[in-house]
Amino acid sequence: MHDPIPTVTLPGGVSVPALGLGTWQMGEVKARAGEEIDSLRLGLDLGMTLIDTAEMYGEGGAERVVGTALEDRRDEVFLVSKVYPWNASRAGTVAACEASLRRLKTDRLDLYLLHWRGEHPLADTVAAFEELKAAGKIGAWGVSNFDVADMEELFALPDGANCAANQVLYNLGQRGIEYDLLPWCRARGVAVMAYSPIEQGRLAHHPELIHIAKAYQATPAQVALAFLLRREGVIAIPKSSNLRRVRENRDAVDLQVTEDDWAALDAVFPAPEHKMPLAMI
Repeated sequence: MHDPIPTVTLPGGVSVPALGLGTWQMGEVKARAGEEIDSLRLGLDLGMTLIDTAEMYGEGGAERVVGTALEDRRDEVFLVSKVYPWNASRAGTVAACEASLRRLKTDRLDLYLLHWRGEHPLADTVAAFEELKAAGKIGAWGVSNFDVADMEELFALPDGANCAANQVLYNLGQRGIEYDLLPWCRARGVAVMAYSPIEQGRLAHHPELIHIAKAYQATPAQVALAFLLRREGVIAIPKSSNLRRVRENRDAVDLQVTEDDWAALDAVFPAPEHKMPLAMI
């Protein structure tokens, strides 16, 4: 028996699992599509019913993989995608969303994000998001790779405070947002989505993480995910096409790490003591 996956409540009142499924680098090689689809469907079976994708991933290939995986399961899933910055004009955002919907074989996204800031005015992107929401094509919208100054600029715009989430690089080895961005988002009810929660696998090779994981008969990746799962308002979205790793990611919810061991990890991966530039990949 598994412990239930914790949930995060978005500003509109919808609760989503704090452990979801990433799709970065999926849809790039056709020969891998079958295993990618299988991994997503297994994740859904295990309760990780939030899937994050983007028009950028595989230039639409990841969205096609997700669309196939969800052909008979769309209503089980909280589906997230993202618009390229150069597509994020008012008309361009609407067109990009409609193209994503076609690739995903669905009539709606649950959350639509601006992938990062670009040349188009934020006010135009927000207006497009609100238009898509009024048309029922998206349930909510948000941003990605926005620091505090960006968020403050966004919230000063008409309807800007309707932002539901900010997806950023956050993991045990990249804790810069804990100084200011994470508290800022929490204070306003904005969910934080943590991409690359295992630092693209690099954290799995850290000696101290390996040492502590062994004490729990766990993997370093599971400890890294457990670190995020204990953070209020944070959604982790690990990506894997390996069925065994998908199961291991789900098992991270059951991990009960002692406060002494968290303190030991804090000593190795310290929380920030000052403002740091927003980390990005």
